[in-house]
Amino acid sequence: MAKKLINPAALYDGTPFGMSQATVETESGLVFISGQVDWNHQYQTTEQTVEGQLRKALDNLRIALEEAGSSVEQLLQVRVYIRGELGEYLHEVAPIFSSFLGASRPAVTGIGVASLASPEILVEVEAIASLK
Repeated sequence: MAKKLINPAALYDGTPFGMSQATVETESGLVFISGQVDWNHQYQTTEQTVEGQLRKALDNLRIALEEAGSSVEQLLQVRVYIRGELGEYLHEVAPIFSSFLGASRPAVTGIGVASLASPEILVEVEAIASLK
């Protein structure tokens, strides 16, 4: 197995956590994107709502995909973690998510969780994609 580590300068540094923002398995062409959240370079959130944090996490997902040589159109699977009961946010987040994905239509799982990386984080999005 050969892998390429992806750490876009536009995203926070994952090194202190022992992670890369994405990993490309070069033989298969699969791209594994770490959970993307609304963190700036100082590990602080910039949005305080689920909708705002989802938009930022999806922007970060796009950055990681593009740096890896992939795109939203190449997404195969996406998992969305939302703090609390997922159903309480579905009507607000579904249009944002649908707009982001467009015609890509990957497999998607939504999961309500009790906690994420920090108390301020309300949304995390991870994904698997293929190279272009």
